[in-house]
Amino acid sequence: MFCPFCQAQDTKVIDSRLVGDGSQIRRRRECEVCHARFTTFETADLALPKIIKSDGERQPFNGIKLKGGMLRALEKRPLSVEEVDVVFGSILAEIRQLGEREIASRQLGEIVMRNLKRVDQVAYVRFASVYRDFQDIKEFTEEISSLSKEKPNTPKQKE
Repeated sequence: MFCPFCQAQDTKVIDSRLVGDGSQIRRRRECEVCHARFTTFETADLALPKIIKSDGERQPFNGIKLKGGMLRALEKRPLSVEEVDVVFGSILAEIRQLGEREIASRQLGEIVMRNLKRVDQVAYVRFASVYRDFQDIKEFTEEISSLSKEKPNTPKQKE
């Protein structure tokens, strides 16, 4: 951290404490050159990136819109609310781990589809059909066929 007084690059932390609800850290620092002391506050930057739409427009990330699309794909599927929240949380975590300030909507859609495919293939096909704008039954058939090739169904055992 640069010293705000002499612009030296070397400062040392002499004290750290949590502030308020623990979402922020207060640090007392001392410049190793001019010995001035100052306070800094550190918080996690958890902002989600802006979304670059296909027409080039940039929009703030909208979690409500994303979750709404997921819920439409998952409608009448056997996932509990908790399981849906876990999937949504893993999508958000994956987006944050990219560390980007902006991501293309296509990349976001691929992240959602990958996570839906993992938990419910029917929901995945539903989401993909809207996202990839399937125009006819042939595109559905091709997608379902590719799913069958990826993960062959094992025959159910008789009881």
